[in-house]
Amino acid sequence: MAFDACMLRAILWDITTRMPDAKIEKVLAPQNDEIDLLLHSGRNNMRLVFNVGPNAPRIGLSEVAKENPKTPPMLCMLLRKRLTGARLKRVEQIGFDRIARFTFSCYDEMGFTVELSLIGEIMGKYANLILTDGEDKIITAMKMIDFSASSVRQILPGLHYTIPDDMGKRSPLTPDRDFFFEKLATFPEGRTFEKFVTTTYSGIATQIAHELTFRATGAIDVPLCDIPDREKLYEVFSAWQNLLIHHDYTPTVAVDGTGKPKDYSYMDITYLEGSATISHRDTFSELFDFYFAERDRLERIHQRASDLIRLVSNARARTEKKIELQRQALLESEKGEDYKRIGDLITANLYQLRRGMGEISLVDYYDESCPTVTITLDTRLSPAQNAQRYYKLYNKAKNAKVILAERIVEWEEELVYLDSVADFLLRASCEQDMIDIRDELYRSGYASRMKGYAPSKVSKSKPIEYTTSGGYRLLVGRNNTQNDYLTFKVAAKGDLWFHVKDMPGSHCILLCDGEEPGELDYTEAASVAAYHSKATSAPVAVDYTRVKNIRKPTGAKPGYVIYKTNYTAFVTPSCDIGRKEETNG
Repeated sequence: MAFDACMLRAILWDITTRMPDAKIEKVLAPQNDEIDLLLHSGRNNMRLVFNVGPNAPRIGLSEVAKENPKTPPMLCMLLRKRLTGARLKRVEQIGFDRIARFTFSCYDEMGFTVELSLIGEIMGKYANLILTDGEDKIITAMKMIDFSASSVRQILPGLHYTIPDDMGKRSPLTPDRDFFFEKLATFPEGRTFEKFVTTTYSGIATQIAHELTFRATGAIDVPLCDIPDREKLYEVFSAWQNLLIHHDYTPTVAVDGTGKPKDYSYMDITYLEGSATISHRDTFSELFDFYFAERDRLERIHQRASDLIRLVSNARARTEKKIELQRQALLESEKGEDYKRIGDLITANLYQLRRGMGEISLVDYYDESCPTVTITLDTRLSPAQNAQRYYKLYNKAKNAKVILAERIVEWEEELVYLDSVADFLLRASCEQDMIDIRDELYRSGYASRMKGYAPSKVSKSKPIEYTTSGGYRLLVGRNNTQNDYLTFKVAAKGDLWFHVKDMPGSHCILLCDGEEPGELDYTEAASVAAYHSKATSAPVAVDYTRVKNIRKPTGAKPGYVIYKTNYTAFVTPSCDIGRKEETNG
């Protein structure tokens, strides 16, 4: 959802309750459009993130540490000078808009106590971060706005800070039944309740208006003329107002079928239940850390691997087309028996045929009803040669049937391989993962489609490593090449092998050297195998067996194996066990 005024209210309440009287330990700038304040309050250490970028402006607490540039921008250096060691005194929302003021108590150059304010304006592409003094004079800002950019409102050092126009909408924090029904009565009946909410009240995102409409009517785009129960509308709207007034928030995230974060909110999102998996988080910092970290990770992968994604997608489309053409050819080859029958009929009736005939009608003795069939002949050939022509078509179809069946299996295996590469691309977590996948594709026969690429000489990434409750090491492959390496080079014959059933995923090796791990170790290993796969919803079928039962067919693609004597577990995808942090490179 858009970061609206309601979400800002929830975030500011979270900051106030979790980090009272917080002290600024550091000021960091991990990105050009982001400032992070490292806060300390009691035993809590958190980052207060001000992101004013055009894609996802937001304010919120975070526990995720980020890399910082060697040379910080000028704004960061000024904030370090002014705010390091300052105490957070007040947090307030200006009006009911997407504007938050953080007032800090600090010391000036002369040692006197002064108050400075950081004002975050989270307004889409107009988002900004502004530092003001105790008299509301602007000291600096992330984005300066002069008279050439706006004749209405300027953001320049020395000017007094003024708030943007409120557009004349009513704050939803003031319950008023009469006002609600008065405005509803004059609102055009052909428009939706969602439009009524967003045009009458300030600070409400479209997604929240969708949710309120869905709770009242069971649908989203419903015109007011089709909603007879207006009391139900107010009942839902009033319950939502009370949620805001009493800070009864539920940090919620929606994830689509591919694992991509789809939406987030401070309340349940019931209207997305059919198209996404809805889950709750304990805090807003946990919610934001998951949502934006996963979204940014997918975005970075898409940018850095756009050529690989395009290569795999095009190769997949070509492979599917080849399989379809070969299946059609296989259907054509089924006519081989018909060709043989025609050849036999011509041979049996040679005495009736003569050169130059274009067709002949013969009795089909192979059919119990003995129908008369018309056979097309080549006028250039003798009757015997026409018979031989049909026998050749029969032999060609018979041979093609075998070859086409083999080719279809071969291309179906290629399709499975491409699906596995696409899955690893989506789950790549660092630049080294991308390098390894690129190298794998190069060595798998796609060199001609990777112009100018030379195999990398850098060291390969290490597998993901976990430790189960029983103390066993669990190794997880990051790509198909690493899957083969773990299964056939690292694992001993007595170790256990796990893989999600009938879909792309990582090979997971439980290093037990022939021992029998506990039931919980089995469950944890299977859950991790399900997590590192294309599976998105529980329960997930995971096959497991001893490594000695795994075989790799000659000439098979990386990651492709066959196995026997396996068992299957049905688990919920999870990686909630001890993970060893590795530095790739």
